[in-house]
Amino acid sequence: MDKSTLLAALQNGNLDLQGQLIHGSNYTYLAQLSHADSGFKVVYKPTRGEQPLWDFPPASLARREVAAFVVSEALGWEIVPPTVYRRKGPLGPGSVQQYIEHDPNYHYFNFNEEDKQRLRPTVMFDLIINNADRKGSHVIIDDNRHIWLIDHGVCFHVDEKLRTVIWDFAGETIPLDLVDCLRRLLSQLQADSDFVDNLLVYLKPGEVRVLANRTRQLLREGVFPLPPDDRRVYPWPPV
Repeated sequence: MDKSTLLAALQNGNLDLQGQLIHGSNYTYLAQLSHADSGFKVVYKPTRGEQPLWDFPPASLARREVAAFVVSEALGWEIVPPTVYRRKGPLGPGSVQQYIEHDPNYHYFNFNEEDKQRLRPTVMFDLIINNADRKGSHVIIDDNRHIWLIDHGVCFHVDEKLRTVIWDFAGETIPLDLVDCLRRLLSQLQADSDFVDNLLVYLKPGEVRVLANRTRQLLREGVFPLPPDDRRVYPWPPV
């Protein structure tokens, strides 16, 4: 199934809730989606199931999930599963994301060294979107060895919020191929583009502006930053 067809299915398909995923702060459901002659599993996060946070606007987490997918696509990395925001769902508006089959027992904390060395785009992505909750189990690998990143509800804050378990490359020079991707992203963020218009559906103008500022700073400094020593930099729980 090509991506445009997949996104249309996510947006318009029928959702049959299969059960609740209980390891998380917010209500999250596994569902079977059916559309035309296709069917597959999805993860549905209704806005009404979001727990209030003191530092993030209410009823905004599902939209941030979609914004992360939009940025991943703009970078050309395809590391966030296809995700849409639906105004109608079994429990109201929320995000719907393609479910990725994977081994839940294989995660960052027991990745082999080869897989850990493939995480530089993951780290760069989290820096760009200011991910406040990159746990070890939020990095998954499918049967084709493709790395996917999930759970991006607490991202894109205007204040520095990065909390991640992955600091493996701190102090290293950013590889040139990733630099090229950052430049491409920044050029889109600085233009009156469909990309920016799309982001503004899910984020506030100030959040998009700071997204561009973070990208510009990474390009200027040219290295993976060291963890700051003036605040908490690891999520809890780490897995």
